Amino acid sequence: MTIARSVRIMGILNVTPDSFSDGGNYFDSQAAFDQVRRLIDDGADIIDVGGESTRPYAEPVMVKDELGRVIPIIESIRSFSDITVSIDTTKAEVARQALRAGADIINDVSALRNDPGMIDLVRKSDAELIIMHMKGTPGTMQDSPHYQNVVEEVLSFFRQRLDFLEAEGIDLDRVIIDPGIGFGKKLEHNLRLLNHLERLSELGRPVLLGHSRKRFLGDLTGLEADQRDAITSVVSALSVEKNVSIFRVHDVAATRVALEVAKAIRLA
Repeated sequence: MTIARSVRIMGILNVTPDSFSDGGNYFDSQAAFDQVRRLIDDGADIIDVGGESTRPYAEPVMVKDELGRVIPIIESIRSFSDITVSIDTTKAEVARQALRAGADIINDVSALRNDPGMIDLVRKSDAELIIMHMKGTPGTMQDSPHYQNVVEEVLSFFRQRLDFLEAEGIDLDRVIIDPGIGFGKKLEHNLRLLNHLERLSELGRPVLLGHSRKRFLGDLTGLEADQRDAITSVVSALSVEKNVSIFRVHDVAATRVALEVAKAIRLA
């Protein structure tokens, strides 16, 4: 049994020394290459390559350093696989060189608000684009975030960004939205968004869920980041019923099994 083709699993590859759950694990090029092969063997549909941590209070990375981390990995992937590759960056120059190296998707957690050059790059490319909701920046987002109604505010944010992208001549058929679990949100905000994920379908765009190993799971269970894959899979299985199209996770194999079981139950 396989999960529906409309659902894709995005395997996370953080080529960083300071990501919140696996920082430094794949900073070495051989370790990163081995992890790519593992993610593909486990059934990933997409590899998301990132060279700058977006964890709370992360330090910004220079363009040249980010390029040095991600471009060799993307070129390496392209040397043996045609798997879809996503570049996780907010910088136009990094995205430009990543697309040239073979990336297919731009995953911009700033929703094209960080670098004005990103808009023109996206317009001139045919890459898919992921835009995420984040209140503030990685350096400020967890400083007492407040919402009157987090679901309605996230919906309003995406309506505004989609209108902006369309006005800039970007085909919305290329756009994927990510509610930004853990980005400028307290535990109750994350839980409410997860409980109402189906509301995002009102926007008519595919939804990506990036909940893997996030702190809110630790707040709920007391588990450390590297112990949260099982509970991540539980959330994935529950969320597939809420019209999520892409699951961005660290443990691809566990996620694929969880989604297959959820599908079997749904179709019984």
